[in-house]
Amino acid sequence: MDHTFVLPDEDATLALGQSIARILRPGDFLALHGDLGAGKTTLTRGIVQALLGSDEEVPSPTYTLVQMYDGPAFPLWHFDLYRLEDPEGVEELGWDETVDGVALVEWPERAGRHLPGVRLDVLLEIHGDQRRARLEPKGEGWQERLHGFSH
Repeated sequence: MDHTFVLPDEDATLALGQSIARILRPGDFLALHGDLGAGKTTLTRGIVQALLGSDEEVPSPTYTLVQMYDGPAFPLWHFDLYRLEDPEGVEELGWDETVDGVALVEWPERAGRHLPGVRLDVLLEIHGDQRRARLEPKGEGWQERLHGFSH
């Protein structure tokens, strides 16, 4: 089943994040792929705001590399690995603590061998003046959860 969504504006990206938030569970890992400006932080904002039930400000942790939010059901970690120079540096960011919550990771390829095999890859792309998001499940649990997923 194809899980590609056209995102005509920022509101559509936020709404997709809200839809993804509904299927998240503790221990989940989302790998957010895309060029600068593709919508990774906006999608994350939609997820975090939906899970917190508020209009919480969700800045990109470009310089701090990680931002943690205490959700009512489980904690959320928002990583931005753009400035990470060595994949081993993820261990210093609390990478291993995310098993009890949800990890939302921008620039996940910079995590190297630390990137888990079971995850949801979210590929955000800009084609001309159109943005799209494609969800690619990695692992049986994600494939099952995305069956029937709609936005």
